[in-house]
Amino acid sequence: MMMMKMGRKVFSLLVIWFLVSHVVLKKCDAIWMTVPATGTKCVSEELQNNVVVLADYVVVSENDHSHLTPTIAAKVTSPYGNNLHNKENATNGQFAFTTKEAGNYLACFWVDGHNPGGGDVSVNLDWRTGIAAKDWESVARKEKIEGVELELRKLEGAVEAIHENLLYLKSREAEMRMVSESTNSRVAWLSIMSLGVCIAVSTLQLWHLKRFFLKKKLI
Repeated sequence: MMMMKMGRKVFSLLVIWFLVSHVVLKKCDAIWMTVPATGTKCVSEELQNNVVVLADYVVVSENDHSHLTPTIAAKVTSPYGNNLHNKENATNGQFAFTTKEAGNYLACFWVDGHNPGGGDVSVNLDWRTGIAAKDWESVARKEKIEGVELELRKLEGAVEAIHENLLYLKSREAEMRMVSESTNSRVAWLSIMSLGVCIAVSTLQLWHLKRFFLKKKLI
């Protein structure tokens, strides 16, 4: 019996670890982008409030000579249009910030200045958020932890991040439900008003026709 309980606990921990690892890895995947020579390439992510964002980007040149590497411009904006990062004539860069607004954060890249080939430019973007952006090496040195204890701390942080994300999704669902209920209520009142107007117009038409026929002595 004890062995069965321990087996279930181990299985549960493995499932949780798999899910958490999947979420963490998903949050720190690198993005390979092709920036057009005459256009703009943008990526966005919907984030909640008070989330740490850390990103690195670098131009990947097909030519081995560094002086022939194309340069790009990068701009990051918040959901309300606030400028969080702006860099021009760059071959690489980094930006980091903590979100103060919930919504879509937008990062845009375009070819700016030096572009020897005149064609599209490849950019590698490493975008990390939340638990994936945390410097665990510094945490391990500061708190003097390592091995299993460090992995458990990572797991704890990932579970907290998932919990906060679920709370955020729950609040967004509540907001959307309120908007939907408000819209349905307005549509219902508009339908009632439209019906009332139709009834009023029909009554006025009948009254007008009755007066007309009385004047003509047709009734």
